[in-house]
Amino acid sequence: MAKGLERRKFLIYSSAALGTSIFLKACGGANNTNTTSGADTIKVGILHSLSGTMAISETTVVEAEKLAIEEINAAGGVLGKQIEAIVEDGASDWPTFAEKANKLIDQDQVVTVFGCWTSASRKSVLPVFESKNHMLWYPVQYEGQECSKNIFYTGAAPNQQIEPAVDWLLENKGKEFFLVGSDYVFPRTANTIIKEQLKAKGGTTVGED
Repeated sequence: MAKGLERRKFLIYSSAALGTSIFLKACGGANNTNTTSGADTIKVGILHSLSGTMAISETTVVEAEKLAIEEINAAGGVLGKQIEAIVEDGASDWPTFAEKANKLIDQDQVVTVFGCWTSASRKSVLPVFESKNHMLWYPVQYEGQECSKNIFYTGAAPNQQIEPAVDWLLENKGKEFFLVGSDYVFPRTANTIIKEQLKAKGGTTVGED
């Protein structure tokens, strides 16, 4: 229960930061004048998998983001305007994520997007947001080693999540590690980081799968 409340508070605080981002875009003369001034609503995009293998994880994030928007709107909105969520389905397919990101920015003219879960989906939309100088709020932990002025990374990186755990294990459990991970970006990068950490601190990687 406490963890759920903390996550809820975090989403609300993140949405408050969104208000600051929208304000800066409006004052900075963003090319989307219909949504940043002179309209009753401020459009934001929500881009997660609502179908496919990742839907079981990402639909809950969509509901949390919509809840935060509802609560902000009930409190008066942002800059005197209500937030309107435009929801798109990435369908657990990385090219679809890029296609939907383009739609949200060009057709729906949202001022910012909350989206993605896997690193593969994030990396597929990164060129879209960078080429259009738009902002993505990435809501989950990630493997680090990527930094873009067009992505607000809200989740923990390995130095905040994995490395402290490895330090504790080295101190309390043992020096030999067997690393197991699925074959995609996060585990591959995390295992590389762990192997370097073990080498630097006297541990040993006895195997990897």
